[in-house]
Amino acid sequence: MPPKLATSTAATTTGTATAQAAPPPYAVKLDHVSKAFGAPGAQQLVLDDIQLQAAPGEFLCLLGASGCGKSTLLNLVAGLDQPTAGTASVPFGRPALMFQDHALFPWLSAGRNVELALRLAGVPRARRRTQARELLDLVRLPDAYGKRVHQLSGGMRQRVALARALAQGSEVLLMDEPFAALDAITRDLLHEELTRVWFERKLTVLFVTHNVREAVRLGQRVVLLSSRPGRVAHEWEVDLPYPRRIEDNGVTTLAREITGHLHQEIVRHARH
Repeated sequence: MPPKLATSTAATTTGTATAQAAPPPYAVKLDHVSKAFGAPGAQQLVLDDIQLQAAPGEFLCLLGASGCGKSTLLNLVAGLDQPTAGTASVPFGRPALMFQDHALFPWLSAGRNVELALRLAGVPRARRRTQARELLDLVRLPDAYGKRVHQLSGGMRQRVALARALAQGSEVLLMDEPFAALDAITRDLLHEELTRVWFERKLTVLFVTHNVREAVRLGQRVVLLSSRPGRVAHEWEVDLPYPRRIEDNGVTTLAREITGHLHQEIVRHARH
């Protein structure tokens, strides 16, 4: 579960009690967000009146058919694009973003890729190598610092990409189908690693996927978006203990229920 939220406290300064403001009860908030693309008069509505919050430390998975606006939603949260209407708020600073493609620079070693993110985050040069090694240790790649991208497997590249995202120092991690291109065994291992890192770092994670079982295995909450325009169609609290396995009965049962709703959304969209 997300960590308990801090509450207001009182401090006495020169005999006067002043209350410290409580932090926001959310790490991400979408308030009546809509997004349309195209020229005025010929716009295509992609997201429509999205109202959604993620609590600090929450792992939230977003599901939906192709084209429903999941990636667009992440781009709005990341600040890479602006809503047509409504507001997207991230009070704890700019989120880190991780894509399906690792997007590592092939001419740099794994360690230097992570160091580049540390440099952009303002970490002094003298500390970058040590911190890069610590982050690679965190994702279980202690010997990868000097290896080039072509020397790494697909799963290892995604671990380096995760270390680079963590190097940005953000409390919010946005993940756009980061494991979709991996084989089932590698994906299973990375599910375990991501869950561990999430617990250790107390991150807020927004995870986009097409894979219903993946969403149920990872998330504390699963949100299903309708087909275009994307609206919040259903939500599920995943009341299953961690660690979870993809083949667990609880995961299978809830995934079957969510898949049924997903199919209904796809059929409904096809009829319009």
